[in-house]
Amino acid sequence: MTVKRRNHGRSKKGRGHVKFIRCDNCSQACPKDKAIKRFNVRNMIEAAAKRDMAEASVYESYDVPKVYYKQQHCVACAIHSRIVRVRSRVNRRNRAPPSRFRKEFKKPTGAPTAAVKASA
Repeated sequence: MTVKRRNHGRSKKGRGHVKFIRCDNCSQACPKDKAIKRFNVRNMIEAAAKRDMAEASVYESYDVPKVYYKQQHCVACAIHSRIVRVRSRVNRRNRAPPSRFRKEFKKPTGAPTAAVKASA
């Protein structure tokens, strides 16, 4: 019989049975190893309100707390809400994680580094 995916769409590997979870979107029962899981980290306050809070706040610097939330979706909802995309037959074999977009931090340049070199 032909097989569409090497792992049959699951990450079970040797376990006989896996508990079911409920999809966050449609509440469909889905095996935990088959569900598409994403860990979501957001600020409690959006950017516009954050600026207003900073202006009205007594404290000079206040770190806004973050919301940590694990999303679990069934395959149908993950495809529908574009969390994962349908890939071609050739690209399905690619098991590497997608590239991550990270903010690049620039190193400070200028006088302070030159002064350190001169004193050494």
